[in-house]
Amino acid sequence: MTLAGFPRISVDPLVCGGRPVVTGTRVRVKDVLEMLAGGATPAEIAADFPYLCEDDVRAVLAYAAA
Repeated sequence: MTLAGFPRISVDPLVCGGRPVVTGTRVRVKDVLEMLAGGATPAEIAADFPYLCEDDVRAVLAYAAA
């Protein structure tokens, strides 16, 4: 189920233990935030995970800020 106001973020009890993930993937919000905190740029994250785009990374940031 996607979260209201955050269509790129979803929570499903059967995916990653119900932790928030980027919709359509098993990439946890937490993991993206840790990569950013470690100094990775959105472009680097998108390059390392081809099923993510920079808009997904920005959506993670917006979700975390909310």
